[in-house]
Amino acid sequence: MSGNKEDNCCSGGSEQLHVAIIGSGSGAFACAIKAAEGGARVTMIEGADIIGGCCVNVGCVPSKILIRAAQLAHQQRENPFDGIENNPPKISRSLLMAQQTSRVEELRSAKYQNILDNNPALTLLKGYARFKNENTLTVKKSDGSEEVVHADRILIATGATPTIPPIKGLADTPYWTSTEALFAEELPDSLIVIGSSVVAIEIAQAYARLGSNVTILARHTLLYAEDPLLGKKLTECFEKEGIRVLSNTQASDISYDGNSFKLDTNAGVLKADKLLVSTGRHANTAHLGIENVGIETDKSGAILVNNKMETSTTNIYAAGDCSNMPQFVYVAAAAGSRAGINMTGGEARLDLSTMPAVIFTDPQVATVGLTEEQAVAESFEVITRVLDMENVPRALANFETDGFIKLVADKSTGKILGAQILAHEGGEIIQSAALAIHNNMTVDDLAGQLFPYLTMVEGLKLCAQTFSKDVKELSCCAG
Repeated sequence: MSGNKEDNCCSGGSEQLHVAIIGSGSGAFACAIKAAEGGARVTMIEGADIIGGCCVNVGCVPSKILIRAAQLAHQQRENPFDGIENNPPKISRSLLMAQQTSRVEELRSAKYQNILDNNPALTLLKGYARFKNENTLTVKKSDGSEEVVHADRILIATGATPTIPPIKGLADTPYWTSTEALFAEELPDSLIVIGSSVVAIEIAQAYARLGSNVTILARHTLLYAEDPLLGKKLTECFEKEGIRVLSNTQASDISYDGNSFKLDTNAGVLKADKLLVSTGRHANTAHLGIENVGIETDKSGAILVNNKMETSTTNIYAAGDCSNMPQFVYVAAAAGSRAGINMTGGEARLDLSTMPAVIFTDPQVATVGLTEEQAVAESFEVITRVLDMENVPRALANFETDGFIKLVADKSTGKILGAQILAHEGGEIIQSAALAIHNNMTVDDLAGQLFPYLTMVEGLKLCAQTFSKDVKELSCCAG
């Protein structure tokens, strides 16, 4: 970027609409692109050394590479086919880490840096932003100098940071967050994971499949915020793989002797070579000075937004993990895109009622819409069915019958309200359920659709059929 371009972009003298974006992740870039398409000039402000935010750098991309590698290692060690010999995989964690890093750098360059370089409406300013007033930001640069940015519209897209629980002794130990776990160069013999939701269980299973002895400490149960059947059945799958799951277990004291961690818990004393702490993330809003402009937050510091991504303060928007929205990268991108449209005169809204979610364990957890409990709380009279995957022909052919498909419907109309899935490749099934709910389909509508035979997604049709039939009495691919 030329110095003149940056000076022009950050000045307040132009008549062209000026949008300032704090952050450079997926929500920030989605907003920047849409705002530029709407005729605005955009200044992106990033305090970190690299752009791209969580997903490409320390989240979705490196974690899915690690998970896939671990899955292949597991299949070498233990596969379901009698005619294929099992063999212990030869694993180099350092080579895996290097490959992860290479792909991360490649995608960051292609999907973030190249957009900056090739869109003349976008300018990057490095430094940490703080609100001076509703249209003015003070940006502190690495050399200690400050620059003032005046903008007509401002988007906050600063993401979130791992939350570390206040356990005695923990702060004095070299514990891992997800970042250290994803990019470690050595594979520990043993690993304890504190946490029981998405990131914790994905990394826990990956390390177990790469060869570590893994123990999970769950304050409640696995996935306690989801339908209870998901956590119960996933726990069974984990324990079958040798992953130790300690439910209703918490550490009261943690120490490190230079070689291993010791945890005092209500389940006894536990020891391991490494400790991963993954107990959620909190919004990066504490140092933005949002109190100076009256932006409302929830008790955790997440910025409250409406479905147009507007905050409580006029002309200030928020998107992504720093807001009170579900912490998924595609939600952040959708929110940022709509914010960019609305900043430039549009009226775009984000509807999350049929938002699909996937946890990339194996089998995968995939959900959309309402759980049975949520539907009852919303005063629906519900009817549900659970189809074990052993009733899905493709799962039988794959010799991978772990899990189930559950559909939640309104009893009076048959309208599908939600779906909860635990299945190998369950993430590839859930979008069909999302489309069914979005289009107000009933279980009879879904049961009457044509699904290709010997696919996992056919399980949705079979589950829908169970509302009126016993699928065990149907022939293969019964219509």
